[in-house]
Amino acid sequence: MKILLVEDNEQLRVFVRDRLAEQGHSLDMAGNGQDGLDLAVRGGHDVIIVDRMLPGDLEGLAVIQQLRAAGNSTPVLILSALGDVDERIKGLKAGGDDYLTKPFAFGELMVRLEVLARRTTASLQTISELSVADLRIDFRTHKVTRAGKPITLRPREFRLLEYLMRNAGQIVTRTMLLENVWEYDFDPETNVIDVQVSKLRNKIDAGFDKALLRTIRTVGYMLTAHD
Repeated sequence: MKILLVEDNEQLRVFVRDRLAEQGHSLDMAGNGQDGLDLAVRGGHDVIIVDRMLPGDLEGLAVIQQLRAAGNSTPVLILSALGDVDERIKGLKAGGDDYLTKPFAFGELMVRLEVLARRTTASLQTISELSVADLRIDFRTHKVTRAGKPITLRPREFRLLEYLMRNAGQIVTRTMLLENVWEYDFDPETNVIDVQVSKLRNKIDAGFDKALLRTIRTVGYMLTAHD
């Protein structure tokens, strides 16, 4: 799993990072709400852990609310020293998917993260169709169309488009594509991604009035219907 931890306690961040690394998971970390929100919006995480009380203007529940308002549905586990029922209800109503009180056992944290990640995987697997504007993937027939016009894609192009559509409206970095489409855990330092994205763009955008696949300079790519 790739996990984002938004927590101001540095000792706790390091502890969670090291324990997750022992089990083969990777962790992005932020020490305040704004940095955490910025990382979360970029996407690519299986689960996000957010501390309820964060320093600065953006506390934990505000981070979650803004994330949901931006259309990000990544599962969120709330960590908090506030454990009474009313606080749990507030956290869940704000958009959290689970709530764990401090202090906690790492084993319980790990199980809760795995459950949240499984829910997301199961949900994605049941989707039979994805669409962005008039661009559609039908997983039952393995066909891609735009405005009803069939688009023929090679297997790698299909996987690339699927990943972009599952993360529509979010910036997808080259690292995310290498890990999730090419299944590399290293950067081969070639322009293979740029070439494949260019080919895909020609197939899904050429001849249409509105371009859906955008290059975010120095950052990555985004598939979006919005200007």
